[in-house]
Amino acid sequence: MARSQHVYLDEVVGYFDELEDPRSTINQKHPLVSVVVIAMMAVLAGAGGPTAIATWAKLKSAFLVSVLKLPNGIPGKDVFRRVLSLLKPEAFQHCFATWLQSLREKAAEETGVDQPVFAVDGKTSRRSHDRKKGLGALHAVCLWASEFGLSLGQVACADQSNEITAIPVLLRLVDIKGTIITIDAMGTQKAIAEQIVDNGADYVLALKGNQESLHQEVLDYIEEQAKNDFADVKARRHITHETGHGRDEIRSYLQLPAPEELRGLQRWKGLASIGVATLVCVRDGKESTETRYYISSLPVCVKLFAHAVRSHWGIENSCHWSLDMTYREDESRIREPHLRENFAWLNRFTLSLLKQHPGKDSTAMKRRACGWSERFLAEVITGATV
Repeated sequence: MARSQHVYLDEVVGYFDELEDPRSTINQKHPLVSVVVIAMMAVLAGAGGPTAIATWAKLKSAFLVSVLKLPNGIPGKDVFRRVLSLLKPEAFQHCFATWLQSLREKAAEETGVDQPVFAVDGKTSRRSHDRKKGLGALHAVCLWASEFGLSLGQVACADQSNEITAIPVLLRLVDIKGTIITIDAMGTQKAIAEQIVDNGADYVLALKGNQESLHQEVLDYIEEQAKNDFADVKARRHITHETGHGRDEIRSYLQLPAPEELRGLQRWKGLASIGVATLVCVRDGKESTETRYYISSLPVCVKLFAHAVRSHWGIENSCHWSLDMTYREDESRIREPHLRENFAWLNRFTLSLLKQHPGKDSTAMKRRACGWSERFLAEVITGATV
């Protein structure tokens, strides 16, 4: 069994061969690649910090020594802390690029999705602040491939207001050609729309107060056209009705061509349509309504527009919710800047691996199984039955 797992893990180890060791020569007692792979395995198995990584590694020492180069035995917690604190987050994330590309290609083949939705959104790790040192909580903007269940990139920023500068950096980290990029209102910026189109992708951008004039114009135009039931424009509607978990939800989508008289139309590169999504939810006898407006480079195809809008929430439901409930990320007290950012990336990457495993158990159960079974852990990491 160990020999079989060793063969499968050789490819995984190879992804990190070019990662530059940030430690001084005197501290290179344990191979960098082995330290990183152990950290990743331990996070998959439930570890939430350097101490937990070292504890898991010690308990799994016989297994780890048989599949990794560990000439001086199992590293201690200070080794894991030092390595993850010294590694620059951009370099650490970059060494996963080839692995992510292979996962993306496999997911595309299995799902048959030709134009995937990539959702961009920010998340704050609420307890990662250190007021005494003037360190605010980590806020990271992430890109989530909704249909694939893959986190493809992460960029940290000072706070939510800095998402505007972080999003362009994030979009440069990932090949977005042929995708639909969805972003909340914070990222609805002309430069971001232009970057998306220039890179061969489409966008669906939410409207809110930060684009107050455009938001109001879109709202007024749709309301004006509604007076004669959109008889003068090529409007398309799509309605879905879902029940479950004590809720009754009706979602209605309306999409129509962007009007030529829309102020500043030419300054939004590729802008082709506008849309509105309305959710009417009845829960415990109480009805609530939520309406959101959008601009998009997509031509009028309301089912595709509806799919993009709905898929955007995958980053909240499938990614952020799992990070909070399964990984307990909001409870993490890791405060060193590089360490907390690298750990956030390990959380997102290992969540992606768990999402790729075909088993029907919940993400939480799969994570427990990684801690219990070396065979299952190897299956999740390699994507193959061993």
